[in-house]
Amino acid sequence: MTTRQTRTQERARVKTPQRTQKEWREFCLEELVSADHRVRAVWKFVTQLDLAPLYAEIKAVEGGAGRDAVDPRILMTLWLYATIEGIGSARELDRRCNRDAIYRWICGGVGVNYHLLSDFRTAHGDFLDQLLTDSVGALLHQGLVTLETVGQDGMRVRASAGGSSFHRAATLEKCLAEAREQVRRLREEAENEAAAAEANARRDAARERAATELAARVEQALQEVAELQQQKEARKKGDGEKARCSTTDPEARRMKMADGGFRPAYNVQFATDGDARVIVGVDVTNSGNDHGEMAPMHEQIHERYGQYPAQYQVDCGFATKDDITDVERRGTQVFAPIHGEERMRNNGTDPHAPQPGDSPEMKTFRERMATDEAKQTYKRRPSIAEFPNAECRNRGLNQFRVRGLKKVKAVTLWYALTFNFLRMIDLGFNF
Repeated sequence: MTTRQTRTQERARVKTPQRTQKEWREFCLEELVSADHRVRAVWKFVTQLDLAPLYAEIKAVEGGAGRDAVDPRILMTLWLYATIEGIGSARELDRRCNRDAIYRWICGGVGVNYHLLSDFRTAHGDFLDQLLTDSVGALLHQGLVTLETVGQDGMRVRASAGGSSFHRAATLEKCLAEAREQVRRLREEAENEAAAAEANARRDAARERAATELAARVEQALQEVAELQQQKEARKKGDGEKARCSTTDPEARRMKMADGGFRPAYNVQFATDGDARVIVGVDVTNSGNDHGEMAPMHEQIHERYGQYPAQYQVDCGFATKDDITDVERRGTQVFAPIHGEERMRNNGTDPHAPQPGDSPEMKTFRERMATDEAKQTYKRRPSIAEFPNAECRNRGLNQFRVRGLKKVKAVTLWYALTFNFLRMIDLGFNF
């Protein structure tokens, strides 16, 4: 630094940080959140839900022993608001609860940790599924959801597994033998060091638990790979390639993603009402394509709400003859492109004319899709079926942080419930 710069700096009057100064500050959590902040609407929405099934699981009761449980309303609000903000990590949510005013307001001085948050998010899949049914049923009763038109679409979401974790049966059997041997060795070491310090005992217990979980995953992967091999043989897929499964997430499958690459993923399915743009059906599969996914979702809607949609809109990936036949027989009109339409036209075949092996319902479907009216109706599909996919992607549904179909579906239901909550606000609900 030159002499001139030093003199200039000495003449300047500035405020410098005083980081060792101790001070007292008075504040109230209620004052940290403005009256019109969205988090208040989330809390009000949660307080209106019937959370009796969650309270019934709490073992600590008045007059009994045990530590007080964290109020399920707090945990529900935390995950709904976190999903709105695109937070999908329990550890990150834990940090926010200690750092950010909004999350501290939700907690209201009640302590949480990432283990509790993670377990709560995935442990109540059945409750979340019923909550979706009840909330949409209320909208159906008020006439906001009509089920007149329903659109379905699927999206591939990256699994919590790496491509290198996929192995054939022979390699999995070797991994299983090694994992079981490691568990046996760790148990022997624990027995021989029974007098070890508590810290070492906890470390050894964690190592044994990890080895046991690995052995369980590999054993499940062996079962999954056997089923996959049978499916390949049933399809007469003569590529000579043996089936593989992941030792990290045995239920994940390698799927073709939107960018053309193949990665471990799950197939998330949403069915959306055409009037309210509310998600009315949710499913998660490990099928690499959408073939055969329409009829089960169509039946799921009937099981949830007691009625079938009048119209059902899907893309050509769903439009198999069997599914179209099943859905049409239930009284629903299917709107979709003819599967293989371009190829048929190139071969000089009219895709809308009856084809050999067509059921009466399939013939009716072909005739319908030849009309201009049906083509105009189908143009609504992207705004209905693809809308929730885009919204959930924008809020972080790009990769699951949990493993297994059951937990993955629970996380998907959180996204569906959050999406519907925001749609209810758009529809004029005042929480």
